[in-house]
Amino acid sequence: MEIKIDSHSQISSFIWNVCDDVLRGLFKQHEYGDVILPFLVLRRLDCVIEGKKDNIIKVHQEYKDKFDDTSKIIHSKLNLKFSNYSRYDLKRLKDEPNKLSENLYDYLSSFSTNVQDIIQNFGLQKHIDKLGSDNKLYLLVEKFSDIDLHPSTVDNHTMGNIFEELLRKFSEMSNATSGEHYTPRDVVNLLVSLVFSSDKEKLSDSNKIISVYDPCCGTGGMLTIGKDWVHENINKEVDVNLFGQELNPQTHAICKSDFLITDEEPDNIKLGSTLTNDQHSDGNRKFDYMITNPPFGVSWKSEQKQILNESSEYGGRFSVGTPRVSDGSLLFLQHLISKMETQGSRIGIVFNGSPLFTGDSGSGESEIRKWIIENDWLESVVSLPDQLFFNTGISTYIWIVTNKKKPQRKGKVQLIDGSSFHKSMKKSLGSKRKFIDDSQREQLLQTYQNFEENEYSKIFDNKFFGYTKITIEQPKVENGQVVRDKKGNPKPDTKLRDSERVPLSEGIEQYFSREVEPHLPNSWIDFNKSKVGYEINFTKYFYKYKPLRSSDDISNNLLELKKESENLLNLIMD
Repeated sequence: MEIKIDSHSQISSFIWNVCDDVLRGLFKQHEYGDVILPFLVLRRLDCVIEGKKDNIIKVHQEYKDKFDDTSKIIHSKLNLKFSNYSRYDLKRLKDEPNKLSENLYDYLSSFSTNVQDIIQNFGLQKHIDKLGSDNKLYLLVEKFSDIDLHPSTVDNHTMGNIFEELLRKFSEMSNATSGEHYTPRDVVNLLVSLVFSSDKEKLSDSNKIISVYDPCCGTGGMLTIGKDWVHENINKEVDVNLFGQELNPQTHAICKSDFLITDEEPDNIKLGSTLTNDQHSDGNRKFDYMITNPPFGVSWKSEQKQILNESSEYGGRFSVGTPRVSDGSLLFLQHLISKMETQGSRIGIVFNGSPLFTGDSGSGESEIRKWIIENDWLESVVSLPDQLFFNTGISTYIWIVTNKKKPQRKGKVQLIDGSSFHKSMKKSLGSKRKFIDDSQREQLLQTYQNFEENEYSKIFDNKFFGYTKITIEQPKVENGQVVRDKKGNPKPDTKLRDSERVPLSEGIEQYFSREVEPHLPNSWIDFNKSKVGYEINFTKYFYKYKPLRSSDDISNNLLELKKESENLLNLIMD
């Protein structure tokens, strides 16, 4: 009897029951996902084509002797995007329990070619024999065959949430890389609204066709939410084409399978490293909109040779500079900038705090910031509350980058302090203890759209974030005399060498004469060592003074603590 499951909690409960009843003891906890995730996808695929299964088999039998691959004919005749011509599905596999493993292999190999790489990327085959030898395979097939996962029962957003929740939990079980943070839907909703809202007029054309790209697309949730936002808030007639690339084979497989089911183009989702194997580079591919949340603070050491080689090429993605090896976040932004359309693109990217300020003048990070700001591409940075993400409690920021600012924004950057826009969750999900509700998201969006200064919004000229780092030298003195070179110039004492940061809005000589010379009358500037740098000190710009506690308050608190400790001691002694 088929079980109707139509809610997030019901599916979650079902899955963890399967883990307890079938997988416990046979697999380690971190291996559960290798079995659960592909079976979820297989059952969902089964449900989509279930009503046409017999017709698929019939068409295949008719043409199998004429064509090596009958999938195109099947799809054309039956109006399908994928198929499986095996006489088995998960339900029918139960009819021959003694040949279950053999028949399961037949079933898997009979999917159309556009599903085969999905199956391969899951790597399910290596677990089938293990399940079979322990008599757990039939039980697993039986459980999954009894649930209804048709999109009409479990919509795509619910299914997407389920996949992301499972990936997060399985990741936690395996102590996976800390930088693999799945983006909560409240953060995604804010990001896509910031990216698309400015183009309402542009997207109102009923014949409009746009491209949306995510270089770290995971299960594809950010892409599909972006498309839905455009259709629901701007124009349902816009033709939104989605593109992505994902490094992890498992999440790539989930994304492709979801695209197959939802009538998206699955071939637009590529597998591999975006930084060293860009699979959307054919014909110098560009995109209208780009949205992503790259991994936070993840090393690119394993890809260092290829990235540095490209950085040495004129006009290469990373030619302006590379960040420190321990954090490759800014590499993803450079990659996205390389894919901006000349007529205008918009980028929304989630970062931790590091890309804002890490690196002194002349460093790779500073040079990248300089390049972005001096080209007038940085439109806005929105700070988010901490404890928004599932696997980390750090503060995060949304950068909005575009090569076609509106006239009033040219030469300026808007900073928005959204750190207080949150509500507490009734129940924590990992490190996620806060969320941004719809009204708060709307407030932040309005703050961005209004482009006015207030308590939460500051607007600065691009130059405001730049400075010249100057080197201050003092003469070397020996035996009470200034040591001089052959030309009679004083030699610098490296032990007394110092530096100052001079804002780009101020003349270096004027700054020196005002801030340095009165205190160090014999000092001078070594202009050969001067370097321009850029940084965004978010906390400084939104600093709010909090008066120190009074001594009376502190004394009273200490007295209260003393009383509490005495009471505890009395209880222990009694």
